Amino acid sequence: MVPVTYIVVLNWNGADETIACLESLAPVLVKGYKLLVVDNGSTDGSSEKIRSAFPAVEQLRLPANLGYAGGNNAGFRRVQESQAEFVIFLNNDTIVDAVFCAPLLETLRLQPLAGIAVPKIYYWDQPDLLWYAGGVVKLSTGMICHVGLRQKDAPEFDRPGSTDYATGCCFAMRCCDFEAVGGFDESFAMYAEDVDLSLRVRALGKSIEYVPSSRVWHKVSASLTGRPLLKLVKKSRGALRLFSKQRAWRGMALYLLLLPLRLSGTLLKQWFAGRSYAE
Repeated sequence: MVPVTYIVVLNWNGADETIACLESLAPVLVKGYKLLVVDNGSTDGSSEKIRSAFPAVEQLRLPANLGYAGGNNAGFRRVQESQAEFVIFLNNDTIVDAVFCAPLLETLRLQPLAGIAVPKIYYWDQPDLLWYAGGVVKLSTGMICHVGLRQKDAPEFDRPGSTDYATGCCFAMRCCDFEAVGGFDESFAMYAEDVDLSLRVRALGKSIEYVPSSRVWHKVSASLTGRPLLKLVKKSRGALRLFSKQRAWRGMALYLLLLPLRLSGTLLKQWFAGRSYAE
């Protein structure tokens, strides 16, 4: 019997992505998992479209966009009312494997010191290309990066084990642990709140476990499609907030020093994309 487990999917003006995500979750829900869609102050009729497609799915409609952290925290408060044992936070711009939940929960059940379980995540439009196979954080050098990013899947990425941080795209926690750590820090507007949560979980003496037998496909940054510079700005703000909170001043300085290179890389990608489209 599946312990009471909620999958929380946050939606903001993304009905099509959310509906596709919910369709991929259908086999999971048959097995007894519960689902909560949190509508984060959408203004495009998303909530009505989702309700029309999935009338039985529970929705929490928020009056305003509270951001990733605030929206998911609001969803968790609703989950707490059900006395759930586990919670899985899942981006709405994802497609999941039919059995993605079980390995995550098994990891948490068999490893008492595991605080977060996180799956292997691929690019949706390139299904064998990795987006996340673990995370590396080195605050002293300003490094925050995914393991395996843009690499072809390979046996080396099939080894489960502890990693530095979980991505907010998808991860599972015990509800008691998420409550104990204080949930997401809502001072993070977007990006790095997942790294911050992971660091706080680790500070409690618990680990972040990468579980490659759980698989998810991600439509990367669907809410920022076509706006790479805006994405870079938001990621940089999140990273700088993280360094400041952790008092990692050296890491902040190094991050700022390398920021022009990141900007150049973003501009080059945009230029090449524009040339390819024109041709």
